[in-house]
Amino acid sequence: MTHFRALETSAAPLYSQVRERLRERIVDGTYEPESRLPAESEISAIFSVSRITVRQALADLQNEGLIVKVPGKGTFVAQPRPSQDLARLEGFGEAMSRRGHTVINRVLSHVTVPVEAHVASQLHLPETAKVTEIVRVRHVDDEPVSYEVTYLPTRIGDRLRGENLAERDIFLILETDYGLLLSHADIQIGAVSADPQLAKALSVPVGTALLRIERLTWTVDGVPLDFEYLYVRGDAFQYTLRLPRRTGQRSNATGN
Repeated sequence: MTHFRALETSAAPLYSQVRERLRERIVDGTYEPESRLPAESEISAIFSVSRITVRQALADLQNEGLIVKVPGKGTFVAQPRPSQDLARLEGFGEAMSRRGHTVINRVLSHVTVPVEAHVASQLHLPETAKVTEIVRVRHVDDEPVSYEVTYLPTRIGDRLRGENLAERDIFLILETDYGLLLSHADIQIGAVSADPQLAKALSVPVGTALLRIERLTWTVDGVPLDFEYLYVRGDAFQYTLRLPRRTGQRSNATGN
């Protein structure tokens, strides 16, 4: 039987302690993807807690997408969600392909529009300017995971009309084909509820919580070039980031 650390006498509720012990074993690979967890009665006996406590712990893990319950068969560890490194500036397809995933982009629109005030300030454009707006739904392994609205100066956006945006990342096209070297991106992360348009595009119920990311990408010459709104399904995709305790320590991460 798998060894678990004993529960502690602390202010933390018992169900949260059971949840964390199970999470440890999922994260460290003791319970591999698609493997079956012990039955509720077994977990109850292991930790000397009630089955109600165990159900609360399992419900939390299920809500996080770490486990799935199969009626009549038991509780299983879920397949890990695709992820991308937030600390590394790279295209979505580039990151997913490196991890063995298949990416297809469904381009919903590619148009020239009057620039909104916020986009103008991000791209350092006059408010009378026009920009190229590209709307895409990104699919990973045939599942829609993000709805992305990209804004670029028209001199770049017009050139992209002839590119294969269904299969190629804009970042790679900018650098490889156009010789525009990218330096870094500024990112802000929040959350929104899916409106009917986002819900339909991402195949989720209206009101589903989505990650909302604003990303402004700069060239090595210090020019803001690409501004995006990303709406991401947290149940199908994840971002992780390792933060150093002290300056100078090497950081590592996994996210968009």
